[in-house]
Amino acid sequence: MQNFTLNNGLEIPALGLGVFQMNDEEVARAIPAALEQGYRLIDTASRYYNEEAVGKAIKASGVDRGDIFLTTKLWFKDHGYEAAKQAFETSLRKLDTDYLDLYLIHQPFGDYYGAYRAMEELYAEGKIKALGVSNFYPDRYLDLVHHFDVVPAVNQREIHPFNQQKRMLEISTEKGTLLQAWGAIGQGNKEILTAPAIVAAAEAHGKSVAQVMLRWHLQRGVAAVAKSTHAERLAENIDIFDFELTGEEMAAIAALDRQQPNAGFDHRDPRMFQALLRFE
Repeated sequence: MQNFTLNNGLEIPALGLGVFQMNDEEVARAIPAALEQGYRLIDTASRYYNEEAVGKAIKASGVDRGDIFLTTKLWFKDHGYEAAKQAFETSLRKLDTDYLDLYLIHQPFGDYYGAYRAMEELYAEGKIKALGVSNFYPDRYLDLVHHFDVVPAVNQREIHPFNQQKRMLEISTEKGTLLQAWGAIGQGNKEILTAPAIVAAAEAHGKSVAQVMLRWHLQRGVAAVAKSTHAERLAENIDIFDFELTGEEMAAIAALDRQQPNAGFDHRDPRMFQALLRFE
């Protein structure tokens, strides 16, 4: 497994397993299978409602906790200094661990100032090895960087060939924050999966279109989280370290950018915030 080095020196796997919308049974099946295939990063969130299942699956796998990079996220209804600390302890208890490798602010709403202040303290205490954000656009991200001592180690964003976040990548690289892609292989969007540039690269290297997209992320300097509950797909997704896309192939995929979120997830749209308020 290839790693990236975060701005505090911590190593993070370039590819991880995401468990969004997995039920407990799926988590219990997917995590041991992923760990057996060589995955070491597990990405969950309090609002995925499966932290307990994740903790149990990690314990059942037999893989040492110290060898696993565990990420969870703070929901915006738990923002604020005191609420964030309480939510953090709840996540630790559910995950059955005494520390997190990475703790992210899940959404750029509410009192994320207070939440980040609490996270900085937890980081200083060694309870969080790295802290960061998710779904932060350049304005909110730069606002946070300007007002706090600890620069986010990670910003997790929806990134795929139709939504490449080129400006965000430039800014993040300048400030020392690693971009990590969710929706990294297009969430099943057939137009992305059949894009000629991606299909041609897959055929040239004897790989799948999903493998080409994951490899594209890595060569851009972007980490990725991919979801699957199937052992064969997990094996396919991680088999991306034995080939390299050419400059021409990278340029052809870069030309696909539409700056278009795949599922309409634009956090600057008031309708998005209203939808998240109903997400319980």
